[in-house]
Amino acid sequence: MGFEVKAQTSNLRLYYGDFYALKDINIQIPQQNVTAIIGPSGCGKSTLLRCFNRMNDLIEHIRVEGDITIDGENILAPQTDLTRLRRKVGMVFQRPNVFDLSIYDNLSFGIRIHRLMKDKKELEAAMAKSLADVGLWDELKDKLKKNARDLTLEQQQRLCVARVLMLKPELILLDEPCSALDPMATLKIEELLRDLRKDYAIAIVTHNMQQAARASDYTGFMYLGELVEFGETDQVFTNPKEKLTENYISGDFG
Repeated sequence: MGFEVKAQTSNLRLYYGDFYALKDINIQIPQQNVTAIIGPSGCGKSTLLRCFNRMNDLIEHIRVEGDITIDGENILAPQTDLTRLRRKVGMVFQRPNVFDLSIYDNLSFGIRIHRLMKDKKELEAAMAKSLADVGLWDELKDKLKKNARDLTLEQQQRLCVARVLMLKPELILLDEPCSALDPMATLKIEELLRDLRKDYAIAIVTHNMQQAARASDYTGFMYLGELVEFGETDQVFTNPKEKLTENYISGDFG
């Protein structure tokens, strides 16, 4: 396919104890595009997403085989610096996980943990840019001392994206980021993703096929731990190569 590859897997297999969760996954995540991963519940979408920042390492009895590379570097190598990896690969979860702190402290939290900036002016300039990038600067610039949990759910999810951007990631993972949002808020988050793809590689897991069709450039369809099909979103949705993909998208599935 004609794109610059940011991340990819090669014969990736993952086991939860004896359960074979991911089966020889070969997928490429392109730079400066949105890649959607769709499929029924329990098919391995979120497990695959978490492979790219090794969040699955936090679960007991996990075994991973194969290769995962980001910018050509095998992140499964023993010498991988996980702190550096998780700065480079940011993640946004299903429900907005803002801290019970001010907007200012939410945005500066990761910076303080990673000791990335000491200069207050530099920190505040980074905050302003991150909030502007997610469309919140005008709304919140005079409310930075306000508790983040007082924001609407959509604002909270945007703030979570801004908090990720503070760490200057290169790949952003989103695990069903709109599942707690209403339809209008969902459309705004999708618009945000289309704006952010100019500067980032983005991978989103979604149970909402309409969202994948609207917001992504490439789509992978998973079923029972296998990547059944991957291609340009228009092709996957209008002219799928696999019968299983066609059945899932048409609703003739079960």
